[in-house]
Amino acid sequence: MRGRRSRFTAFVAISLFLGVPALLWNAAGLRAPEPDGGREESLAAGVRSISGFVEAGETMAAIFDRYGLDPRDLFGMRQASASVHRFRSIASGRPYRIEADADNNVLSLTYHIDDENLLRVVRTGSGFEATKVGIEYEARTGRLEGTIESSLVSSLGGDPRSVLLALDLSDIFSWDIDFTTDLRKGDTFRLVVEERWLDEEFKGYGDILAAEFVNDGRMYRAYRHEVGGTAGYYDDEGKSLRKAFLKAPLNYRRISSGFTASRMHPILKIRRPHFGVDYAAPAGTPVQALGDGAVRFAGYKGANGRLVVLEHRGGYSTFYGHLSRFGKGIRRGVRVGQGDVIGFVGSTGRSTGPHLDFRIKKNGRYLNPQTVRLPRGRRVPEGGMAAFARFRQEMEGRLAAAPEPSPPGTMPSGTSFLR
Repeated sequence: MRGRRSRFTAFVAISLFLGVPALLWNAAGLRAPEPDGGREESLAAGVRSISGFVEAGETMAAIFDRYGLDPRDLFGMRQASASVHRFRSIASGRPYRIEADADNNVLSLTYHIDDENLLRVVRTGSGFEATKVGIEYEARTGRLEGTIESSLVSSLGGDPRSVLLALDLSDIFSWDIDFTTDLRKGDTFRLVVEERWLDEEFKGYGDILAAEFVNDGRMYRAYRHEVGGTAGYYDDEGKSLRKAFLKAPLNYRRISSGFTASRMHPILKIRRPHFGVDYAAPAGTPVQALGDGAVRFAGYKGANGRLVVLEHRGGYSTFYGHLSRFGKGIRRGVRVGQGDVIGFVGSTGRSTGPHLDFRIKKNGRYLNPQTVRLPRGRRVPEGGMAAFARFRQEMEGRLAAAPEPSPPGTMPSGTSFLR
């Protein structure tokens, strides 16, 4: 059950609350289908090169038929690639390249499985041989900056590739900024980010190396640094941005009831303490573990309805009530990681509508989830601070540098490249 924060949940949050268009093709690592635009080129010694994009509903057999390629080769290549990537799994919008001789015998085929891997099938003396090959991108360093007007993605250029970059940026600062509710028009950001290029064409973003985000007048900074072989993000003083707990266990619309010693109960109509926070959200909204821990209770418990209780280090416990159902595999004794989905918003028990009743205890005492100061993760070890300080100084210079416009058409609108 251990794992990093749910990217799907974060994508849904950005889509619903920040006005992002439906860009699921690229968020899933795919290219949106485009016209085939297949073309042929004559190479040396009678060899021709065929390149194009797989059309919607198209099969490899149809591609062979269109270009008059030997169908016997299709059978042999299909067998050779069966254990690497099946021909029936080709996806629309993905590029391919085929080389054939003057007699229409296929010499090689290269198909882009995804943005990281190629299927390469080549003719040998005994038939065909298939391998999966990683795409070797040229790494460059880019700089982006922007101001929030309507959404984070549109401020990053509006290109579909900006979705994943927005998710990465929101992940980095998710312990300090709730990107579903805290963003303000006029917030600003600056990034130093790895870029991936292939044949002088921009293909996408890699890791964010440094980031600055000003939210509601408060500045946050992050620098990517490895400690013990594990990369993480640290502030100016070398303290990890990763706290022991997320800022909120779900992407919510509003807080319908806060932490108080006395409130009028909406059903019982009497005043009583409410030692938690009610997050109003649509039924079925994923609920995430606030931090690493173990399931102490998962079941139905009276007025709480379906309830999950997690135990964490340092004497902390967290409570998630009124769930519609539990996450996959959630049961007593199971260990969970921060961000794992443990259940889904519902209205079970004594409830007037879909919401999450969330509570935190430390050593048996309830704490206000909205004001509690939560412990941070580790910091850069003393022996690594000199190297971290040099990297931070370099990144500060790049963050402050004036961006240079890129050649037209080489990068998504709104991005800048540092040469």
